[in-house]
Amino acid sequence: MKIGIIGAGQVGAASGYACVLRGVGSQLVLVDKNADLARAQAEDILHATPFAAPVPVSGGGDYAALENAGIVMIAAGVAQQPGESRLDLLKRNAAVFEDIVPRILDAAPEAILLIASNPVDVMTHMVTHIAARSHGIAPSRIIGSGTILDTARFRALLAAHLGVSSHSVHAYVLGEHGDSEVLHWSGVSVGNMPLTDCAAQLAAPVTEDIRAQIDSGVRRAAARIIAGKGATWFGIGAGMARLAQAIADDEHAIMTCSMLTPDVGGVKNVTLSLPRTVSRSGIGHTLLPPLDNSEKQALAESAKILRAAADSIGF
Repeated sequence: MKIGIIGAGQVGAASGYACVLRGVGSQLVLVDKNADLARAQAEDILHATPFAAPVPVSGGGDYAALENAGIVMIAAGVAQQPGESRLDLLKRNAAVFEDIVPRILDAAPEAILLIASNPVDVMTHMVTHIAARSHGIAPSRIIGSGTILDTARFRALLAAHLGVSSHSVHAYVLGEHGDSEVLHWSGVSVGNMPLTDCAAQLAAPVTEDIRAQIDSGVRRAAARIIAGKGATWFGIGAGMARLAQAIADDEHAIMTCSMLTPDVGGVKNVTLSLPRTVSRSGIGHTLLPPLDNSEKQALAESAKILRAAADSIGF
């Protein structure tokens, strides 16, 4: 499956590089308003293919190069600044999407769009409406990376505390990719066991202090990374490649990704992350895992915040 990437900055390049390392896609095409940057990033990624998957990689500034793409990743937009929340990016990125989404779909009308640009939930909400208005695209074909990275952070930090592989930890982060995200502690399982039971047998109890440390580690990860190097790109690049793999391989994999959802905690038509099946046709089923009362309230609050953000720009 041919994969296009819009935006050849760090996130777009990391996404393409991760695709090559994972062997995702039959061809990669990078497009950027700075055609020289897109070509340079593509050439650099191409030079990694002898050590990974032999995927053809090219780049430039022409949207026509997206023709026949089955997936188009959108990593365009202005960068998040130190101390700036994802929602603060909203109005600065809105105009970018109004311009590029119709151009993408003119070139690749059958593509599934994967959104990485922040604030990703509101950007995904916007793209969903623009794509429906301009080309009649169903919401199931517009997928935001959402909390796929937050979920990975949650699993990685919890695994480190327990001293096990993160692949053995099953845990989700729901809601906004941002400050109001909800760590779904009540649903965590490790090695097919409830967290408390497994942690006790591993002599690594998850106390309230440990929960608070992990919560902060997940929730404040982006701020720490941005303070240190200006932006995040490796983690989200890997997450985008994983989403693309689920689509290209028709996996029906369950991942926490962002999509327009009819009702969440009484909030109508809001775009946020829940566990969803991802396959060649896009998102299939959306799952609502059992939540305790505090998690229900937190998810509803997250939905309200995102709904208000979308309302602020007329979507």
